[in-house]
Formats: sequence, C-alpha cells, structure tokens
Amino acid sequence: MSEAEKYLSEALAAWDFGGELVGAVRYGHGHINDTFCVHTQPGEDPCRRFILQRLSSAAFKHPEQVMANISGVTAYLSERLASEGGNPARETLTVFKTAAGELYYTDSEGSVWRCYPFIEGTVCLQNAETPELFAASGRAFGRFQRELSGYDAGTLYETIPRFHDTEDRLAKLRAAVAADSVGRVAEVGPELEFVEGRAADCSVALEALRAGRLPLRVTHNDTKLNNVLIDRASGEGVCVIDLDTVMPGLSINDFGDSIRFGANDNEEDEPDQSKVHFNLG
Repeated sequence: MSEAEKYLSEALAAWDFGGELVGAVRYGHGHINDTFCVHTQPGEDPCRRFILQRLSSAAFKHPEQVMANISGVTAYLSERLASEGGNPARETLTVFKTAAGELYYTDSEGSVWRCYPFIEGTVCLQNAETPELFAASGRAFGRFQRELSGYDAGTLYETIPRFHDTEDRLAKLRAAVAADSVGRVAEVGPELEFVEGRAADCSVALEALRAGRLPLRVTHNDTKLNNVLIDRASGEGVCVIDLDTVMPGLSINDFGDSIRFGANDNEEDEPDQSKVHFNLG
C-alpha cells in the first residue's frame, strides 16, 4: 500500500459527494501527484465521478498558494465562459470544496488533497500522434490564454520560483559546468558550445518584458497534449487541466513548451537517447 493509499479513506471522508461512495481507484499517468477516480451513486441518478488528488509535497512547497491560484483562475474562467454562452462545467476545471467549504483538505500527516468533478465524455492522450490532435491542443491552450488575458497575472503566486527564467537557467548551467561535480563536462563539449553560442537569446524575451514590450500574462507552464481533455466524439480540445503550474509569465513560453512536447517523438523521460528525436516535419 502506498503512502497516499494509507490516507485515502481519511481524505474521502472530508468531502460530501452527494451519494453513496462506491469506490476510489488509481487513475491516469501523472508522475507528480497521486490521482484517484472516485465513483459515487447518488440515489437513482447515474453514477457520478470525481477526481481526487494528493498534491506532491516535494514538487509544491506551498500547496495553499497552488490552490489559491487554481481557485482564482477557474472562477474567472467560469464567469467568462458563462457570459459567452459556454459550458463552464465542461470547459474549465471546477474546484469541488470539502464538506467544510475549504478548497482542500490536509490529512493527519500534513498532505494536501483536492477534488474536481470528473468531466465525462473526454479522454486524456499521452502523445500527439496526428497533426490534428496537436492542432486541437493548440486551440485549447490558445483559448485558455485568450480567456485569461484580462486576469491580473500579478495577483498570482509564483509557486515554482523562476520556473521559466531562461537567464537563471543559463546561470545555473554555467555554475554546474564550473563545478563539474560528476566529471561529465568533457563529454558534452559540442552541446555546451551550442548553448553558449546562443546565450544572448536567453535574455531576449525577459528584456522585452522588462521594457514593457511583452505583457505579463497568466501562463500554464506545462502545455502538453496530456494536459488537455479531448472530446471523445469530436476530437476537439474541451478543457485545459493540470493547473498546478499556473503562474505569471510570458505567453511565448507556453507556445515554446507546447512545440517542445509536440515535436518530440518519444516520452519525456525516455532513457534511451537514440529514440529521442525532434520532429520538425
């Protein structure tokens, strides 16, 4: 039994699901949080499902900030979608509050749990196997950016500090090269030359932000196909999910991250480098 499963019953008791609890099973392919699909039977009505997650304390040191960001953004999206004649229950995540009216529950070991209603009739795909799927995810993230363009990004917490700060990433790479703590610098000379030859590029977007030429926006920061729920019938992107990394940032970084994912022919954590290719075709 995993650590999360030890406290699953305790966490389930924190919510009023409006019907008999039938069960909760492991769900999805996520690497960070522990995710369960909760099945309930509300009287004579059809089975109703929920997604229950235990947040990773290793990845997110301040889960209250993560949930504050998610709550603010999803509430804003819900209002926007409703005003445009959309379907907020299907087109954005909705935080399902605990029986005590809280955004999350903290179990007896200090782990944080949160819950969302399950969005039926959708599928989460791991790879962009067709151009049409990749395009569908692009449209979904584009709508996400557009709908949140009026949200004050400065009010969001930076839950992972300097996550897409390319100047900081370059500085840390140079420090690691100087330390050469595992003796591998000599093996990656061409790669390091490639980076240093483009070092100035690391400041272009940040300088534009500082100069006011690029706006600070609400960004997703993990724009992969598997963070978009795809409608089973139409193949169109329905809802952007996994909002843990929603932070203030630059929209061009979300675009770049999506291309990084979509042009990669294999899994992100593929250990065999010979299988990893960047497909620009």
